[in-house]
Amino acid sequence: MSEPGTFPSRDAILSMSGMDFMQGMLAGRLAASGIWQVMGFGLVTVDPGRVTFRGRPGTRHANPVGAVHGGWFGTLLDSAMGCAVMTAVPQGKWYTTLEYKISLIRPVAFGAEVEVTGILDHCGRSTAVARGEIRGMTDGRLHATGTTTCILLG
Repeated sequence: MSEPGTFPSRDAILSMSGMDFMQGMLAGRLAASGIWQVMGFGLVTVDPGRVTFRGRPGTRHANPVGAVHGGWFGTLLDSAMGCAVMTAVPQGKWYTTLEYKISLIRPVAFGAEVEVTGILDHCGRSTAVARGEIRGMTDGRLHATGTTTCILLG
């Protein structure tokens, strides 16, 4: 088990499957990504090809005109889509994002809880594709969508 704030070594990561890694983070045996705390969200579920986060933007996530910054949406979607990819990464490999695109549909109010879902569409030998969405917890309304392409390394 990793100490809070410390991450497993590259060798430790490569010694397990991506699904084992994700389940380890969900169970608290492995340290969660530090950006999750900064951005106000956390991992809720991990299933093969699908992960869910929940989060709430605070005023610290505001852009200069007083709305939730687009980077907050992008970080949540990049994390969820990438973690969905990670559930399919075989032992001995790791991944990184090649590109991602997000579409902002409607704003999220400060303090409103959202659910962020990442869904794996394809995982091959060298690339993976996933999609994601951010929905309001109280009304289920769609706030943003995204797609990503990742590269598998190792």
